[in-house]
Amino acid sequence: MSAATFAREFLRNRQNIGAVVPSSPALAECIVQAANVHTARHVLELGPGTGPFTASIEQAMSPDCKYLGVEMNPSFVETLRHRFPRLDFAEAAAQDYDFSQWLPQDTGFDSIVSGLPWAAFPEQLQLDILHHVLPRLSPGGRFTTFAYAGFHLMPKGRHFRQVLESQLGVLSTTSIVWQNFPPAFVYILERPASA
Repeated sequence: MSAATFAREFLRNRQNIGAVVPSSPALAECIVQAANVHTARHVLELGPGTGPFTASIEQAMSPDCKYLGVEMNPSFVETLRHRFPRLDFAEAAAQDYDFSQWLPQDTGFDSIVSGLPWAAFPEQLQLDILHHVLPRLSPGGRFTTFAYAGFHLMPKGRHFRQVLESQLGVLSTTSIVWQNFPPAFVYILERPASA
């Protein structure tokens, strides 16, 4: 999918697409490293969009790792299925998807990578998604998402950080990825190994 198509989808649905252009390869590499995808057995990606993070995830995955991408934009899902035929994609909202139909019983995701536009969401939707997804994070697993540098200091950005800090786990951040537009950094929420 071209940048023009991505921008057109953004203009049609600003609440669900958080950027005018896809994330850079540098940010994708940062978030994949932060999520420890290379050691994961099960990876979940929320809002893969056109696949900038997905491409890095696929490269980092071990041969026996399983991947699920949950994306609600049907145009993006069609593009993703064509571009990444060995990966699984579900057309659904993250807060509604029944993970039990894909994830084996008594198994969690070791890595959750999110490209969702959290700061654009109302707090209740943020909580609905996090409370639906984070219980499926394996002990010692990592939930990762990104924020634009500077925007994270605005009221909605600060509030989202508070929401993350209220979840079970230890929250940390990476350094700023300057090779992204706008520059961004990654939030890492690591679930306790004993949880």
